[in-house]
Amino acid sequence: MRLPVVIVTLACLGLASCGDEQYSDLRQFVKDSDNLPHSPIPALPDVKPYEPFAYDAYDLVDPFKPRKIEPPKKTASGGLQPDLSRRREPLEAYPIENLRMVGTLQQGKTNYALVKSPDNNLFRVKPGNYMGQNFGLITAISESTIKLKEIVQDSTGDWAERESTLMLIDEATK
Repeated sequence: MRLPVVIVTLACLGLASCGDEQYSDLRQFVKDSDNLPHSPIPALPDVKPYEPFAYDAYDLVDPFKPRKIEPPKKTASGGLQPDLSRRREPLEAYPIENLRMVGTLQQGKTNYALVKSPDNNLFRVKPGNYMGQNFGLITAISESTIKLKEIVQDSTGDWAERESTLMLIDEATK
């Protein structure tokens, strides 16, 4: 019975003697780190009081909704204005970017252009016809282009003229 007690005691002494040196370098680093120079901790920034923001843009025009063109107010200046009482033509239902010129015809001395709408309908137009949503009046037709004079409304409500061109697109390459 004495032999197991002696073996257990020797095993404990052997383990205790090995354990001292295992973390000695770590203990020494912790002791030395207390002696290292420390930088001062910066002061906390001043806390600014919260200022609430009142959102007042509910009455402004939503920039993500299409703008409805309203008839301009009658002015004494008699400036440039589209004829809103005129009967609209079929190609005025589409934006000019969605229309494609696919060919030309000549009958007598009049040049005609063939225009394809987004729903694949084909229209024959001549100078004097309208197309596009900006009151685009066709001014000239050549073998490769349709020239338009559009009337657009700027942000102040004034009307301005701009020139646009619709180029011939080769349907075989599409």
